[in-house]
This record gives sequence, C-alpha cells and structure tokens, in this order.
Amino acid sequence: MKNINIDNKEYEIIEDVREGLDVEKLKEKLTEYFDPYDYIVGDWAYGKLRLKGFYDQNNKQARNYNTINGLNKYLKENCAYNCKYFVIKKCIQK
Repeated sequence: MKNINIDNKEYEIIEDVREGLDVEKLKEKLTEYFDPYDYIVGDWAYGKLRLKGFYDQNNKQARNYNTINGLNKYLKENCAYNCKYFVIKKCIQK
C-alpha cells in the first residue's frame, strides 16, 4: 500500500473507494483532534469531506462503537449509499 505524509505524520492508505481520497482536502480538514485515533475514515456527502476517527481493537481507548471493526456498520448507517470514501492508518512513529 501507499503511504502519505501530512504534518510530519505518516499514514498508510488502507482503502480508497471510488477515488475518495483527496489529499489536499484531507490536509485542510485533518486537525490534532484526530491524533489519538489509529484510523481515519473520510467519506463524501453533498460534495463535502467528513472525517471520523477509529481505534484499533487492541487500543486501550477502544470501545465497541469506535473500533475499526465497526467500519462496515458506520458506512451503512452513517454514510450516503455508494459514497466515495477512504481509510488511512496512522503509522508507528520511530
């Protein structure tokens, strides 16, 4: 998979469905709020990028509603049908 670097943080691109990943738009929206999350999901609704953070299931901060294992449920219940979306994973800083 390909990696991207935003604000000196590296992310692995896990999924890019229907070319939903627009790195420039992601750079505009990605704030320090998302720093604790292991994964960031971006989806498009009405021409606007929405971001949501998810934890790895082994993360101590993980709960049933915010682990990456719930991604399919999130996409089905909270996103537009057949929307463009992407999933990126924070790389471990060495």
